[in-house]
Amino acid sequence: MRNGKGKNQNHNKNESGTYMSKLRSSMVLNFLDELGECSGCHRMPERSFFYKGWQFPVCARCTGVCLGQFTAIAVNIFCRIPVKISLFLLAVMGVDWGIQELKIKPSTNIRRFITGMFGGFGLFSIYLTVIKWIFKKGAAK
Repeated sequence: MRNGKGKNQNHNKNESGTYMSKLRSSMVLNFLDELGECSGCHRMPERSFFYKGWQFPVCARCTGVCLGQFTAIAVNIFCRIPVKISLFLLAVMGVDWGIQELKIKPSTNIRRFITGMFGGFGLFSIYLTVIKWIFKKGAAK
């Protein structure tokens, strides 16, 4: 391993493991940051969560949406979510966004996260219902 001056550095196993761990976590954080950049999220610091000084790659609501989407995939494997419930959950997120946007009541990151989970779950449940319907129609032919 070389330092910035081109001199060899001898690391014992513990130091090398720590260095590699930091390097890997840095690469992962940079990758997540790039994903956040491409997601379309505004990524405003005051509307984002932080962990050990690092801002999440997306805001609190988008973090909730992502978690809700993954949850919807897992839940929809085992049971069918009615479209009415999915639309209701999606509407909850929309109402929270609207109340915040119209400055009726300021939102908090926790509320953004929870309503984001509802919205992500609802939207992906609708997507999965449509996908299942398409495959069922295709199999019937």
